[in-house]
Amino acid sequence: MIIWLASYPKSGNTWVRSFLSAYYYTNDGKFSFDLLKKIKQFPSKEFFDERLKSIDEASENWLVAQRKLKEKNKFQFLKTHNINGAYKGRKFTTSEYTVGAIYIVRDPRNVLTSLMNHYSLDEDSALEMINNIYRNLKDENDSNNYSNYSFISSWSNNYYSWKNSKNINTLLIKYEDLQNDSENSFRKILNFTNKIILKEKSIDKHKFKLAIETTNFDVLKTQEENHGFEEAVFSSRDGKFKTFFNLGKKNNYKNLLKSKTITVIEKIFEKEMRELGYL
Repeated sequence: MIIWLASYPKSGNTWVRSFLSAYYYTNDGKFSFDLLKKIKQFPSKEFFDERLKSIDEASENWLVAQRKLKEKNKFQFLKTHNINGAYKGRKFTTSEYTVGAIYIVRDPRNVLTSLMNHYSLDEDSALEMINNIYRNLKDENDSNNYSNYSFISSWSNNYYSWKNSKNINTLLIKYEDLQNDSENSFRKILNFTNKIILKEKSIDKHKFKLAIETTNFDVLKTQEENHGFEEAVFSSRDGKFKTFFNLGKKNNYKNLLKSKTITVIEKIFEKEMRELGYL
């Protein structure tokens, strides 16, 4: 059965994934990049037996792949940026295969600045991306294979698709709470996952402490600088890999975006941002 780590891109999914992999897949709670292989991204090629040649084939196989995971009879975390919706009536997931979801949401103004770095976009292009209800992600280096195809839609659609999902127990976590109150935010996540996986087993305080310390942004950034990070995106425009762990708390939209762009974002997403306390 699956516990999803879901989010719109550049919203803190990798941070939560790093913490959970350190806590659940080590004896001491110390994180290393290799542990991320324990929490795979879905959809991705390794979940399918053959190349998927269209969006139709991809959507037809989402639940087929999840059925195979269920047959293994164990809990599994999976990362996704896909909306919790359906394509031509074919659902991304159902409560038959999913026991819970953690949805990480981030202020769209800071999401925009991260998208600009990660995908080498200018402000206008990043703004178009975050508001595009038809937006998807796909491996550009394997253009005829849709195994990695993710339908992310817009920032607001992505958020509401998981927040309002029926029959799936979903925990909403704000990226800003992870930054400002890491201990309580990660404790909330563990209480949620432990209840599902371990039937309310208490938190291991030693592992909890080390998992937080070794997945701190500065630690992750240093690891990337020293050893690289295989999930960093190569920019053909810049001719190099873009830094994945880029600015951290220095990513402040007030210093990075034009006032006009900020105004547009706040107008487009006013309802959601007020709901989340961003306005």
